[in-house]
Amino acid sequence: MAGIADAGIVQRAAIPAVCLLIGFLGYFSQYVLHDDFLEPGPPSRTETLVFNALLLALWWTYARTCTVDPGRYTFPESPPPAVVVEEVKGRWCSKCSAPKPPRAHHCRHCRRCVPRMDHHCPWTGNCVSMTTFPHFLRFLAYANLALGVLARLLLARIARLWADRFLPAYLGPSVGALVSLALLTLVGAATWLALFVMLVTTVRGWVLNQTMIEVWEQDRHETLAARGARSGGNDWWDIVGPDGEPIRFEKVEFPYDVGFFANMAQAMGTPLFVLWLLPFAGNPRVSPPGEGTVGWTWPENGFNRKEGMWPPPDPDKIRRAARQQKHTGAGGATTRRDYERELRELELDPEARKSAFKERQERDLRRRRKALLAELEEEEEEHGGEDDLNSYPDDESDGWSEEDAEKLADFGVDEDEVDYDYTTRHDNDEDEDVPLGELLRRRRAQKASDDE
Repeated sequence: MAGIADAGIVQRAAIPAVCLLIGFLGYFSQYVLHDDFLEPGPPSRTETLVFNALLLALWWTYARTCTVDPGRYTFPESPPPAVVVEEVKGRWCSKCSAPKPPRAHHCRHCRRCVPRMDHHCPWTGNCVSMTTFPHFLRFLAYANLALGVLARLLLARIARLWADRFLPAYLGPSVGALVSLALLTLVGAATWLALFVMLVTTVRGWVLNQTMIEVWEQDRHETLAARGARSGGNDWWDIVGPDGEPIRFEKVEFPYDVGFFANMAQAMGTPLFVLWLLPFAGNPRVSPPGEGTVGWTWPENGFNRKEGMWPPPDPDKIRRAARQQKHTGAGGATTRRDYERELRELELDPEARKSAFKERQERDLRRRRKALLAELEEEEEEHGGEDDLNSYPDDESDGWSEEDAEKLADFGVDEDEVDYDYTTRHDNDEDEDVPLGELLRRRRAQKASDDE
């Protein structure tokens, strides 16, 4: 999906192509079906009215899917410092330079954090999100209904042609009508299959209150959790973070499935089920700052030990951040800034600021040493033949291949965003002050062992 959505020709031609397809299957088919030589004759008035009513609903819901804003978060331009500190306690988007509420992702096409992002659809040129999901679902529903009516009309003519196959050809429809009927059948069948699969997937997400991105996150998390539990025998274990500190990794249940009806009402923005599939019904909107919680917070089912544990940390992303942090140092983009400390330092005199700067330098040096030590220990474990969670990209025993599996980029997510809050740590400082000479000695020893 990522390759398709990123292709310039697809971005320019996707919506016109969908409109042409709707026009071909919706209106050219009616022209062909009104051929007097195609038995059992032109569609009845009722069939024509029903089919065209479905087409009108299809056009309207597709237009809404393409044009409704996928949602955006707005923050106060000059909030008090205490508010800023409070807001950045959760996930943070380095692209927007703003806090990122739960279930939001930064779309590289829309270039902003999108609330409850499902995926970026190249065929609508828009994100399927909290605000556009109801229109997307209705579009798929009416498209499948319209294709079902069209299939019934086409199959009735094909069945009569088969029944009359022994009659002289001049008594039947023209060659052009036969070719058009065959082309409509093939294109309609392929389109219906694709849209039916998409409808089933979307309805599943609707019922379970789970986006396509969250399905990917859950599948990946369960695979990694099963692998880590098999190697360690615990319900939790540690991963080395960007600063060399251990990060608690544990099995997390998907928290946003709060019940069948509540899930569906939440996604459609209303508990009035009679409005869910009406083509002219509305959609939920993100609450303005300070005026509500819609789009900012989400109820959880309480299956985890605390709220706010989703999404679970991605070990591969953490390892990439650790490698980048080792090269970028204190100014690296992967490091979570301590906003509360920065606010305090603004009130210091010049000498105190200089002292605080030197202190930060020393802490950064200790972090880099700890990250290097953790990398050496990780290499020792890998060469020792242990099944380590941090080496999972090379382990395909569970059928998860990095080359073949979907990635967040396939859903339109900007994977360079910083969105993990490394807060669950262990107090383990025994390697905090390991001399650099000792680290170099260990690296030489490791290299000599590898050469042997």
